[in-house]
Amino acid sequence: MAKGMNPLQQVKVLQEKIARIQADLAVKTVEGSAGGGMVVATVNGRQEVISIRIDPQVVDPQDVEMLQDLIVAAVNDGLRKAQELAAEEMGRLAGGLNIPGLNIPGLF
Repeated sequence: MAKGMNPLQQVKVLQEKIARIQADLAVKTVEGSAGGGMVVATVNGRQEVISIRIDPQVVDPQDVEMLQDLIVAAVNDGLRKAQELAAEEMGRLAGGLNIPGLNIPGLF
């Protein structure tokens, strides 16, 4: 933080930066996929699933379990990538330092 600022000012500046990062993450997206791209989950940087795309070829009424497994795998892949994106953005704020408490579940 800037020298000469009191601790409360520093906290306010940090909160403003975190709010900006959260707003930026809300519009950034990543894609997770499974089955060689047959199922694709789009997830934003706030770890919200935005959409699911399913290739019609993978829809088999006789094998619903496979489709369910592919959806779960794609969503989990997308969420993992969204977590990495959020960690990368927060890492920039922290100047590459691992600051305890900045990786609070639900914060990003």
